[in-house]
Amino acid sequence: MEDSKIVDLYWTRSERAITETARKYGNYCYAIAHNILSNAQDADESVNDTYLGAWNSMPPHRPSILRTFLGKITRRISLKKWRDKNRMKRGGGEVALALDELNECIPSGCSVEDEIIARELAGILNRFISELPEIERQVFLCRYWYLDSIEKISLEFNFSSSKVKSMLHRTRVKLRSYLRQEGAL
Repeated sequence: MEDSKIVDLYWTRSERAITETARKYGNYCYAIAHNILSNAQDADESVNDTYLGAWNSMPPHRPSILRTFLGKITRRISLKKWRDKNRMKRGGGEVALALDELNECIPSGCSVEDEIIARELAGILNRFISELPEIERQVFLCRYWYLDSIEKISLEFNFSSSKVKSMLHRTRVKLRSYLRQEGAL
Protein backbone atom coordinates (compact mmCIF):
# COMPACT_ATOMS: atom_id res chain seq x y z
CA MET A 1 0.00 0.00 0.00
CA GLU A 2 1.24 3.50 -0.80
CA ASP A 3 2.37 5.70 2.07
CA SER A 4 -0.21 8.39 1.28
CA LYS A 5 -2.99 5.81 1.63
CA ILE A 6 -1.57 4.61 4.96
CA VAL A 7 -1.46 8.21 6.21
CA ASP A 8 -5.07 8.65 5.03
CA LEU A 9 -6.02 5.60 7.13
CA TYR A 10 -4.50 7.30 10.19
CA TRP A 11 -6.43 10.45 9.43
CA THR A 12 -9.72 8.54 9.17
CA ARG A 13 -8.79 6.76 12.43
CA SER A 14 -8.94 3.32 10.80
CA GLU A 15 -7.21 0.60 12.82
CA ARG A 16 -6.09 -0.84 9.50
CA ALA A 17 -3.46 1.92 9.49
CA ILE A 18 -1.51 0.05 12.17
CA THR A 19 -1.75 -3.24 10.26
CA GLU A 20 -0.55 -1.65 7.02
CA THR A 21 2.24 0.22 8.83
CA ALA A 22 3.39 -3.01 10.47
CA ARG A 23 3.30 -4.87 7.16
CA LYS A 24 5.29 -2.24 5.28
CA TYR A 25 7.61 -0.79 7.94
CA GLY A 26 7.64 -3.28 10.82
CA ASN A 27 11.04 -4.78 9.92
CA TYR A 28 12.54 -1.33 9.32
CA CYS A 29 11.38 -0.05 12.73
CA TYR A 30 12.46 -3.28 14.42
CA ALA A 31 15.98 -2.98 12.95
CA ILE A 32 16.35 0.55 14.32
CA ALA A 33 15.03 -0.43 17.75
CA HIS A 34 17.11 -3.60 17.97
CA ASN A 35 20.32 -1.77 16.97
CA ILE A 36 19.76 0.58 19.89
CA LEU A 37 18.40 -1.80 22.50
CA SER A 38 20.08 -5.13 21.57
CA ASN A 39 17.10 -6.96 23.00
CA ALA A 40 14.29 -8.51 20.94
CA GLN A 41 11.57 -7.99 23.54
CA ASP A 42 12.48 -4.34 24.12
CA ALA A 43 12.73 -3.79 20.35
CA ASP A 44 9.25 -5.27 19.84
CA GLU A 45 7.91 -3.02 22.59
CA SER A 46 9.51 0.03 20.99
CA VAL A 47 8.00 -0.85 17.61
CA ASN A 48 4.56 -1.17 19.18
CA ASP A 49 5.10 2.19 20.91
CA THR A 50 6.05 3.59 17.50
CA TYR A 51 2.67 2.58 16.11
CA LEU A 52 0.96 4.25 19.07
CA GLY A 53 3.11 7.35 18.58
CA ALA A 54 2.15 7.50 14.91
CA TRP A 55 -1.52 7.01 15.83
CA ASN A 56 -1.36 9.86 18.33
CA SER A 57 0.53 12.16 15.93
CA MET A 58 -1.79 11.79 12.94
CA PRO A 59 -3.82 13.94 12.84
CA PRO A 60 -2.84 16.78 13.21
CA HIS A 61 0.57 15.97 11.68
CA ARG A 62 0.66 14.67 8.09
CA PRO A 63 4.18 13.34 7.39
CA SER A 64 5.51 13.84 3.89
CA ILE A 65 7.83 10.81 4.16
CA LEU A 66 6.23 8.11 6.31
CA ARG A 67 9.36 5.93 6.51
CA THR A 68 11.45 8.77 7.94
CA PHE A 69 8.63 9.81 10.27
CA LEU A 70 8.33 6.28 11.69
CA GLY A 71 12.12 5.93 11.91
CA LYS A 72 12.38 9.12 13.97
CA ILE A 73 9.64 7.97 16.34
CA THR A 74 11.23 4.52 16.73
CA ARG A 75 14.66 6.01 17.33
CA ARG A 76 13.39 8.51 19.91
CA ILE A 77 11.41 5.86 21.80
CA SER A 78 14.27 3.34 21.70
CA LEU A 79 16.87 5.86 22.88
CA LYS A 80 14.60 6.89 25.74
CA LYS A 81 14.07 3.25 26.70
CA TRP A 82 17.83 2.64 26.46
CA ARG A 83 18.60 5.68 28.65
CA ASP A 84 16.00 4.59 31.21
CA LYS A 85 17.47 1.08 31.39
CA ASN A 86 21.07 2.30 31.56
CA ARG A 87 20.63 5.35 33.75
CA MET A 88 22.61 3.78 36.59
CA LYS A 89 25.19 1.92 34.53
CA ARG A 90 26.76 3.93 31.73
CA GLY A 91 28.71 2.37 28.91
CA GLY A 92 29.29 -1.06 27.49
CA GLY A 93 27.16 -1.10 24.35
CA GLU A 94 27.20 0.23 20.83
CA VAL A 95 24.74 3.00 21.68
CA ALA A 96 26.92 4.38 24.45
CA LEU A 97 30.01 4.07 22.29
CA ALA A 98 28.42 5.81 19.28
CA LEU A 99 26.95 8.59 21.41
CA ASP A 100 30.25 9.08 23.22
CA GLU A 101 32.05 9.40 19.88
CA LEU A 102 29.75 12.26 18.88
CA ASN A 103 29.76 13.82 22.33
CA GLU A 104 32.97 15.73 21.63
CA CYS A 105 31.42 17.34 18.54
CA ILE A 106 27.95 18.33 19.61
CA PRO A 107 27.37 20.79 22.44
CA SER A 108 24.89 19.90 25.14
CA GLY A 109 23.21 21.59 28.06
CA CYS A 110 19.77 22.68 29.11
CA SER A 111 18.42 26.19 28.91
CA VAL A 112 15.31 28.04 27.86
CA GLU A 113 16.66 28.39 24.33
CA ASP A 114 17.20 24.62 23.90
CA GLU A 115 14.38 24.22 21.38
CA ILE A 116 15.69 26.99 19.13
CA ILE A 117 19.28 25.84 19.47
CA ALA A 118 18.26 22.24 18.70
CA ARG A 119 16.50 23.33 15.51
CA GLU A 120 19.46 25.44 14.40
CA LEU A 121 21.84 22.59 15.19
CA ALA A 122 19.63 20.15 13.26
CA GLY A 123 19.79 22.46 10.24
CA ILE A 124 23.56 22.72 10.48
CA LEU A 125 23.90 18.93 10.82
CA ASN A 126 21.60 18.34 7.86
CA ARG A 127 23.67 20.70 5.70
CA PHE A 128 26.90 19.03 6.83
CA ILE A 129 25.58 15.53 6.09
CA SER A 130 24.19 16.55 2.71
CA GLU A 131 27.63 17.89 1.69
CA LEU A 132 29.44 14.64 2.51
CA PRO A 133 30.44 12.27 -0.30
CA GLU A 134 27.85 9.49 -0.71
CA ILE A 135 29.80 6.62 0.90
CA GLU A 136 31.03 8.78 3.77
CA ARG A 137 27.44 9.97 4.37
CA GLN A 138 26.12 6.40 4.35
CA VAL A 139 28.77 5.17 6.79
CA PHE A 140 28.19 8.18 9.06
CA LEU A 141 24.41 7.63 9.10
CA CYS A 142 24.78 3.89 9.66
CA ARG A 143 26.88 4.60 12.74
CA TYR A 144 25.18 7.64 14.24
CA TRP A 145 21.56 7.40 13.04
CA TYR A 146 21.01 3.64 12.91
CA LEU A 147 23.69 3.02 15.58
CA ASP A 148 25.15 0.07 13.67
CA SER A 149 28.30 -1.54 15.04
CA ILE A 150 31.66 -1.00 13.35
CA GLU A 151 31.64 -4.69 12.40
CA LYS A 152 28.22 -4.47 10.76
CA ILE A 153 29.25 -1.38 8.78
CA SER A 154 32.48 -3.11 7.73
CA LEU A 155 30.55 -6.07 6.39
CA GLU A 156 27.91 -3.94 4.69
CA PHE A 157 30.44 -1.78 2.82
CA ASN A 158 33.14 -4.43 2.46
CA PHE A 159 35.66 -2.26 4.36
CA SER A 160 38.06 -3.27 7.11
CA SER A 161 37.12 -2.22 10.64
CA SER A 162 40.12 0.08 10.76
CA LYS A 163 39.00 1.80 7.55
CA VAL A 164 35.51 2.37 9.01
CA LYS A 165 36.97 3.70 12.27
CA SER A 166 39.33 5.97 10.37
CA MET A 167 36.56 7.22 8.09
CA LEU A 168 34.30 7.96 11.06
CA HIS A 169 37.12 9.73 12.91
CA ARG A 170 37.87 11.95 9.90
CA THR A 171 34.17 12.72 9.50
CA ARG A 172 33.87 13.67 13.18
CA VAL A 173 36.89 15.98 12.78
CA LYS A 174 35.21 17.56 9.74
CA LEU A 175 31.97 17.87 11.72
CA ARG A 176 33.71 19.59 14.62
CA SER A 177 35.37 22.02 12.21
CA TYR A 178 32.07 22.63 10.39
CA LEU A 179 30.27 23.32 13.69
CA ARG A 180 32.97 25.82 14.68
CA GLN A 181 32.73 27.50 11.27
CA GLU A 182 28.94 27.77 11.68
CA GLY A 183 29.31 29.17 15.20
CA ALA A 184 27.69 26.18 16.91
CA LEU A 185 30.77 25.41 19.05
